[in-house]
Amino acid sequence: MSESVRSAAQADHDSAAAPAGPGPGPRAPAVAGRRALLLALGVVLLALNLRPALVAVSPLADTIRDDSGMSASAISLLTALPLLCFGLLAPIAPRLGRRFGMERSLFGTMALICAGTALRLLDSVVALFAGTVVIGAGIAVANVLLPGLIKRDFPAKAGLMTGLYSMSLFGGAALAAGVTLPVQTASGMNWRTTLACWGALALVALLVWLPRLRSRTRVDAGAARQAAHPVRGLWRSPLAWQVTAYMGLQSLNYYAAAAWLPTVFQDAGMAPGDAGWMLSFSSLLGIAGSFLAPVVVGRRLRSGTLAALGAGLCALGFGGLLAAPVGGAYLWMTLLGLGQGAAISLALLFIVQRAPDARHAAQLSSMSQCFGYILAATGPTVLGAVHDASHSWTVPLVLLLVLLVPQVAVGLGAARDRQVAGTG
Repeated sequence: MSESVRSAAQADHDSAAAPAGPGPGPRAPAVAGRRALLLALGVVLLALNLRPALVAVSPLADTIRDDSGMSASAISLLTALPLLCFGLLAPIAPRLGRRFGMERSLFGTMALICAGTALRLLDSVVALFAGTVVIGAGIAVANVLLPGLIKRDFPAKAGLMTGLYSMSLFGGAALAAGVTLPVQTASGMNWRTTLACWGALALVALLVWLPRLRSRTRVDAGAARQAAHPVRGLWRSPLAWQVTAYMGLQSLNYYAAAAWLPTVFQDAGMAPGDAGWMLSFSSLLGIAGSFLAPVVVGRRLRSGTLAALGAGLCALGFGGLLAAPVGGAYLWMTLLGLGQGAAISLALLFIVQRAPDARHAAQLSSMSQCFGYILAATGPTVLGAVHDASHSWTVPLVLLLVLLVPQVAVGLGAARDRQVAGTG
C-alpha cells in the first residue's frame, strides 16, 4: 500500500545514521508545494481534535454528576476510559493503516469522533460512556498513525511538523479546558449539548481531510507489497523499549500532575477558580514548549540535552510546588508547562526519528503508545492513593520528582543517533 512506505528523503539530522537494519527498499516521494501546505493544514486540524472532546468533560464534571446522579468514582472512570482506549487500541492502528491506508484510516478516526460526540447527546449514562469509548477509539488510532504520516510525507521537515502536531495537541486541550464552561454559561445550553459542540471541530477536520482520500502518493508495486506486511521484532529492540519507556514516563508525569494540581493549589489555600486557571495557564505554556522543542533539535540542541532540560524544568516546577505552592504559582506552572510540552514533543519526535520508514514509525508508535498510555492511566490513581496514605501532597510530589530520573535515563538512550530494526 502506498500509505505505508519509506519516505524519499533522509530523516532529520538525529536520525541520519543507522546501524545495520532494514535495507533501503522502495521509496515514495515526499509531498511538496501547495499539496504539502494542504496536508500540513489537515494534520493540524486532525491533531486539534485529539483532546477537546475528552478534556471538555472535566470542567463540566460537577454539572454532569449533579444532573445524572453519577458517583465521583464513575466520573473518574469517565475521564480514565480514554487513556485506557489509547493504550489498549494502539496495537490495532497499524493493521488498519495497512488494510485501508493512512488517509482512509485517519478519515475514519474523525468520523468516529463525530459519531461518539453525537452519541453523548442521548439522555443516557450508558450512551455517555459508549460515546466516550467511541471517541477514545478514534483518537487512539489517530495518535498512532499521525507520526507515520509525518515520517512518510514530511521526511525533511519532521521536526517542524512534529512541533505543529504536538502544539495542536496542547492547543486543543487548552482550548477545551478554557472555553467549555464559559460557552455553556453564555449560551445556556445543557452539558450534553455543550459537549456535542466539540463535534463541530471534528466535522471541519473531516471535510478538510476528504480530498486526501483521492490524493495518494504514487509508488511502485514493490513498495505496495512491502507496505502490506507488518513490521516484526521491535519488542526485541532495546532502542524501541527506550522510546516506549520515555513515552510512558512523560505521559504519567503529565496526566498525574494534571489530575491533581488544582487540588494541590486548593489545599494550599488557593481559590478553586484560580486553581483551575493555573492548569489552563500551564497548558498554554505547554503549547510553546511543544512547538519549540522539536524545531531546535539538531539545530541548537541535541535531543538528549533537550530530554534532560525538559525534565530539569519539571523538577524545578515540582520543587517550587513543595516549597511555596501559592506564592510562586505562576513561575512553577510556567516551568512545568514548558518542560512537559517539550517532553511530549520529544516523545513523538523519537518515534519519527528512530524509525527508518513509515511502516516502522507506525509500529513503533503503536508499541510506545500502547504501553505509555496504559502506564499513564495508572498515574492519577496511584498519586491519589499515595496522598490518601500520607495525608499530604509532599510525598506524591516527591514521587513525581523521583520519576524524572528514569525519564532522563531512557530519554538519553532514545536520543542516540540510531534507528530501530525490525523485519517484515
